Amino acid sequence: MTPDLILTGADIRTMDPARPRAGALAAAGGRILALGTEAEMRALAGPGTRRIDAGGRLVLPGFQDAHIHFLNGGTDLVETAQLYDCTTTAGIAAVLASHAARWQGPMVWGAGWQSGFFGDHNLTHAVLDTAVPDRPCLVYDANFHNACLNARAIAMAGIGDATPDPPNGHIVRDAAGRATGMLHEDAVYWALERLPKTTDDTYRAGLAAGLAHAARHGLTGVLDAAVADHHRRIYARAAAEGILTLRIGGTMHVMAGEEPDAVLARLCDWRAAHSGEDFHLHSAKFFMDGGFENRTAATLAPYADAAGGSAPVMFAPDLAARLFTRLDAARFQIHVHCIGDAAARATLDALAAARAANGAWPALHQIAHCQLVHPDDRPRFGALGVMANVQPLWAANDPVIPDHTMALIGPGRAPWTYAFRSLIDAGAPWCLSSDWAVSTLNPFEIIATAITREPPPWRGRAEPFFPAERLTIGEAVLGYTVNAAAACWRGGFTGALRPGYSADLIVLDRDIFACDPRAVAGTQVELTLFKGREVWRAEGFGG
Repeated sequence: MTPDLILTGADIRTMDPARPRAGALAAAGGRILALGTEAEMRALAGPGTRRIDAGGRLVLPGFQDAHIHFLNGGTDLVETAQLYDCTTTAGIAAVLASHAARWQGPMVWGAGWQSGFFGDHNLTHAVLDTAVPDRPCLVYDANFHNACLNARAIAMAGIGDATPDPPNGHIVRDAAGRATGMLHEDAVYWALERLPKTTDDTYRAGLAAGLAHAARHGLTGVLDAAVADHHRRIYARAAAEGILTLRIGGTMHVMAGEEPDAVLARLCDWRAAHSGEDFHLHSAKFFMDGGFENRTAATLAPYADAAGGSAPVMFAPDLAARLFTRLDAARFQIHVHCIGDAAARATLDALAAARAANGAWPALHQIAHCQLVHPDDRPRFGALGVMANVQPLWAANDPVIPDHTMALIGPGRAPWTYAFRSLIDAGAPWCLSSDWAVSTLNPFEIIATAITREPPPWRGRAEPFFPAERLTIGEAVLGYTVNAAAACWRGGFTGALRPGYSADLIVLDRDIFACDPRAVAGTQVELTLFKGREVWRAEGFGG
């Protein structure tokens, strides 16, 4: 077969143990035809073969992000006020007011306020009312586990003095019993059902923005970590139209109040409807707890601050075991948000029950985040075949870690925090991901933090955060390629550069295996190919 594309002048790291490196490759019909020397690939070329010269640059398989909120993140680029840099309530009000003056939709959205600066004590509807008095407004925190409403949104959601907390959620009230506007966990979802919805036109614009953003950063596959009905509708249409520039897998969100029979029926229907190569649904998503920022992380021992206490897991052990066993038997992957060590243990217990009932199969069930895992539970990941799906960007000192989170974790448990090296050494399969739009989707900032345990250089120097938990650069790249592809159930044809695999690759401006580890954060993608098709080319790349 004559290739329609050859890439030469390359330092190709294939991530294939059978042939770790090559100088050139050939592709045809969106698949890799051969790898070898430049002379060998040129000998295969015909008169119509397109040629790309990598100019000696490093070439890797396209990266895959196995825990991301892709449509949400893209839509945020289109319709949402960015509050990530705000440190005062006046700053939030100013950014919101400026955004609201430009955004003419029926609902004003914001996202990104940091719990190190804001919380129940100082962020209320009054702050938002000054900026957005004429329309409902909701602003998420940076983790998307809390949100604040303005007065119009409170009224529209029907929140009154006697409104009870929804399951696994909390409506914050002042001393007089009046809602402040702050919502925690599933109270946010409850309110969203009662507020104006984003239009499909906006979602489609958001998807286009997200695709462009991802291609620029070298992503050729993602796993959306909480798919609802509108996500699947938008993704399915884009896949049918052939406009996707990466593959999208999805985890289907299961709420604690859903009946098991209804859960299984819904997920089976959705999976049957969406099983293509470019868009498929195969995974069930659970939140086993919340986060330390709002004291909803479930821990085995009480929080270490003066208030103490902890939070319960969001799925009772018997319910989790029953749900996981039925979904596992139906051959769904199970993907669970776990922050505290009690949440991780409860999830492992329920997955162990599923394996005991159904036997082992290569599901690669996943625990996402793994912020706090008890040392006794680390070996259980490998024993049960459970993947640690981790977000290393969070494993660095920032305003939230020392000032708030570590006060709750305490010095005794502190070394267990984001203990990724220890998990891998205990036998856990692993992959790396971003949780965008919670934090950047840029894989190179994330990899740099994984291998240094320091924030990216432009965020300022900080003491490494438990540096014994650093990963190697090889482990980090595996976590974004081979292992991430397996996590997304695309391991048979993506994640490595080998004959027969999809021609998904990236050309980088530096050798991340050889440069200063801190310099990895500044890596730029020169070229991204998806199925052999160019979906991103940096200005000035002449290959």
